[in-house]
Amino acid sequence: MFNTVLIANRGEIACRIMKTLRGMGIRSAAVYSDADAEARHVKLADISKRIGPAPAAQSYLNIPAVIDAALEVGAQAIHPGYGFLAENAEFARACEAAGLVFIGPSAYAIETMGDKISAKTAVSERGVPTVPGIARPGLSDAELLAEAPAIGYPMLIKPSAGGGGKGMHVVTKTEELADSIAAARREAAASFGDDALFIERYLSTPRHIEVQVLADAHGNVVHLGERECSLQRRHQKVIEEAPSPLLDERTRAAIGEAACETARSVGYQGAGTVEFIVEASQPDEFFFMEMNTRLQVEHPVTEEITGVDLVEQQLRIAAGQALSLIQQDIVLRGHSFEARLYAEDPAAGFLPTGGHVSHVAHPSGEGVRVDTAIESGLNVSIDYDPMLAKIITWGEDREAARRRLVHALDETAVLGFPTNIEFMRLLLELPEVVAGDLDTGLIARVQDSFEYAAASEREFAEAALLIEHTRADAQNASASRETAASTATGPWASVSGWRLGSAAPRTHALVSAGEQHTVSLTRSLSDAEADTVTVDAFSTGAKLEELGAHQYSTTIDGTTRTITAMVQRSSGTATVLLAHDGAVFEISEYRVSHSGDDAAAGGPQLESPMPGTVVLVHASDGTQVEVGDPVIVVEAMKMEHVLRATVAGTVALRAGVGDQVSRGQTLAVIQVHTEDATTEEAS
Repeated sequence: MFNTVLIANRGEIACRIMKTLRGMGIRSAAVYSDADAEARHVKLADISKRIGPAPAAQSYLNIPAVIDAALEVGAQAIHPGYGFLAENAEFARACEAAGLVFIGPSAYAIETMGDKISAKTAVSERGVPTVPGIARPGLSDAELLAEAPAIGYPMLIKPSAGGGGKGMHVVTKTEELADSIAAARREAAASFGDDALFIERYLSTPRHIEVQVLADAHGNVVHLGERECSLQRRHQKVIEEAPSPLLDERTRAAIGEAACETARSVGYQGAGTVEFIVEASQPDEFFFMEMNTRLQVEHPVTEEITGVDLVEQQLRIAAGQALSLIQQDIVLRGHSFEARLYAEDPAAGFLPTGGHVSHVAHPSGEGVRVDTAIESGLNVSIDYDPMLAKIITWGEDREAARRRLVHALDETAVLGFPTNIEFMRLLLELPEVVAGDLDTGLIARVQDSFEYAAASEREFAEAALLIEHTRADAQNASASRETAASTATGPWASVSGWRLGSAAPRTHALVSAGEQHTVSLTRSLSDAEADTVTVDAFSTGAKLEELGAHQYSTTIDGTTRTITAMVQRSSGTATVLLAHDGAVFEISEYRVSHSGDDAAAGGPQLESPMPGTVVLVHASDGTQVEVGDPVIVVEAMKMEHVLRATVAGTVALRAGVGDQVSRGQTLAVIQVHTEDATTEEAS
């Protein structure tokens, strides 16, 4: 067995691989870019090496730099994780040339299965069913047009190289075919540098089912059951589960054997996944799609129902050991779900987010597993994949595992920028998902109907309680420091704020997503009594109890719940980030009133909706703008977002072209001129 393994990856998969290495007594070596210098995987590794600047092409995709790092730390093997170089045949050959073991299959297997046409040819020769269609190298437009009618409509045009849905076109009638072929070629060439196409039958309600396989160098191949991956958005998986609720035992055995034959067709070694497409109305009929020659993102659900550590098996196979498992040893127990936590904003069209993680709360408990790379205080870069963590649950049956995942998402919170937690929670509660009635188009059909939670009177009341609670803590700490430095004694040293008569109410003007409420909080005279909180016309008793780091229990109107929250202060005002049941609310003060004395009110700021780069500035300092005028443009992930004036006034810029900005960063302020010629700057 190896004594040092370098992980040519980052994020949660690097952390997950290190866990197994540590358990096996193997030293772990990490690589990192400048953007990841403080990342969790760097801290967890036994040794780490910088390999370049933030762009992946100059760091994680830089083959010579990765090989040099492995040799410098004395590694005998490299684990590629998934993504980056995991399915790069050139990298596998470079490892071999440097005397390093590539923990994965041969370059031949990677190349054969990486090309969808050659893959279909290889598995067809082993009797594995493939989707009816035309798939051979070098098909011209004329050949595709001539042979397409035999397939029938609807049909799917697919690039031979690449994946992720790029270049794929569904064609429903003959008149669309020529234009769709031309468009698919352009997109394939632009995305993959290869415009080879093939056509296959399009299934109207397809389910995406994949089978995990293990194969060693001694001819042994086993499968570990299947995973259902039909809950996808734009061909990217969101929630996976194992086993599939669609298959019966007979089909499960048949699809498992087809996966093993696929592995045998290329002399596969290591852990791999064979992906099949199944028509929902005909679950006993399955077709080969492709083989992923690496560890999958969703491998934990297979580990949960089989008890097999797939990373350990990869290491043992790469070290030349024979599989210690035979097919009869693989028993599926219970059910498992996985939810992918992404830095994206579903309510804003899934715009990429990211930035500073003010606080993160991970779930825990029986049957809950979290594979993560994020922790409080880290910065999430837009340079890499937006996946932050995976929440995995296990249960005795499917419904128990699903309910446990819903509860786990309720306990999960990322404060600092939007994520897809609430989206996944809504998805899991859909009747179709509860029933297991899935297909790859389900999310696209329902996502526009999702209603995301808006701050209610309760959240506004909790925000006021939190502002008062944390303000009191800050004042008490400051007063304690002043008292310690003072020589005063007796009652004059007290800073309790005690006064004769009833307590003075404190009033907060709060806003969240354009919704405004005035909240009045009257402190009780006794700690045993509830404070009185008034939100507009609603008035009731309220209590707040601090449970731990950013964890609070609130009792309002007799109902108690636990929330994750924190208060951030700037320029004398506070912003509350409050999470409950998967939703995160951002509630800000725009005016604070003490005993009727109004502070300055505020005016609009243009804030970046995502981390990115300022690429264009339409206005300069002092420019007069009207409502709707473009002011500044931010680009991230090849998307541009134009920030426009929401009020008429004078522009005061806070950023310029080329500036790297974070989500929520103020890029410009519109100074509104009031009738008395005063200027109000409001938040």
